[in-house]
Amino acid sequence: MWLTWRAATQRALYGENGFYLRERPSAHFRTSVSAAVGATAGAPVGAAVSATAGTSAVLAGAVLRELAELAGPSGPLDLVDVGAGEGALAVGVLALAPQELRSRLRVTCVDVAPRPPDLPEEIGWEPVVPEGVEGLVIANEWLDNVPLDVVEQTSDGPRLVMVDPSDGAEQLGDTPEEADLAWLDRWWPLGPVGERAEIGRPRDEAWASVIVRLARGRAVAVDYAHRLGARPPYGSLAGYRGGAAVAPVPDGSCDITAHVALDACAAAGEGVGAVTTTLTTQREALRALGVTGARPSLDLAGWDPVGYLRALSRASLEAELIDPHGLGAFGWLRQSRS
Repeated sequence: MWLTWRAATQRALYGENGFYLRERPSAHFRTSVSAAVGATAGAPVGAAVSATAGTSAVLAGAVLRELAELAGPSGPLDLVDVGAGEGALAVGVLALAPQELRSRLRVTCVDVAPRPPDLPEEIGWEPVVPEGVEGLVIANEWLDNVPLDVVEQTSDGPRLVMVDPSDGAEQLGDTPEEADLAWLDRWWPLGPVGERAEIGRPRDEAWASVIVRLARGRAVAVDYAHRLGARPPYGSLAGYRGGAAVAPVPDGSCDITAHVALDACAAAGEGVGAVTTTLTTQREALRALGVTGARPSLDLAGWDPVGYLRALSRASLEAELIDPHGLGAFGWLRQSRS
């Protein structure tokens, strides 16, 4: 049975018994959340998630500072975590929030997976972003799992790539629809025969659906990303299972992901009412939020060796998050409405 990559991925990840409905993400790959919430630097995939342990709240602390920038003098303040996985980021932010701010927070995790049984009751769990958000929406490695179609350039123009979900075999199909051809012309013009592109229009629409639900505040998308003029010529479709890269076979046995055209998502957000846009890297965004990776002074080891080791561990974790050749290269898209 031949399907488009978008249809095959949708079924593999979110269909009956799909990958994201039955698997814990931390068992298969590291993200900025799993690296920063509950795992020390260099820990194996699948390390326990604990949002309160020692240096495990680096990213949560940065998100809390982002959230505090949006807090007025009084009234409720929303934190919405899209693609929340196991809810670790939300738990971490709550654990660090000062009591005055915590008492105002309305925290909602958004995910299609079942609610984790040990998630604190004060955290909501929904399948979609709620309407009228006033505060911060953060989508960490969500857009890269929004299914999309793959096309290949031929002598007759772009053709859809069809896939057999059972083994990942491919063949060329029909010409994409007009809206997708228009997206390619604007955001991912194809070159010579054989080049491939991933049509990001479903990601644009997904991100726009977040922006329209933002009544006041900011939405942040954090993801593997590329920009116009520097797209990968043969695409970025990939699979992950058990902490290792595998062939992206859409049979439900592995994660299926592709990098995000965040510049196209930004334009889609502006099209539905975003009034400010910033597109940068995780390294620059986190450094601005106080994550520096600076090592503690050796003097500290002399009078507080335990404190020195704790600070050194935190510095190592911060360095992982802002590594320009690793997690620090992620794209950060910030957009706001007021």
